[in-house]
Amino acid sequence: MEQFQLIDPDAAKALLDAGAALADIRDEESFARGHIRGAQHLGNHNLQEFIDRNDLDLPLIVCCYHGNSSQPAAQYLFERGFEAVYSLNGGYEIWQTRYPETCDTGTP
Repeated sequence: MEQFQLIDPDAAKALLDAGAALADIRDEESFARGHIRGAQHLGNHNLQEFIDRNDLDLPLIVCCYHGNSSQPAAQYLFERGFEAVYSLNGGYEIWQTRYPETCDTGTP
């Protein structure tokens, strides 16, 4: 892999089921209202900690609202040493409609 790759929700679900890591870069309030189960919230405040505590050899999927903001974030993480990084096409908005049973929701 020479850079991050785009990944559709079905392929992302298969990777997650196989043990891939998941980073959600949406704002904290949106993350608290709902996110894909097992996702780690990632922001500027915990970026280095996230890099330090995750296995760089495991696939990493980056999720945002619609799949746009996650692309530069995925490239950044790839450049920081993650071997295989993916940006979730359609982001959380598509994921929650396709796999609602895999989402943890909080209070609005």
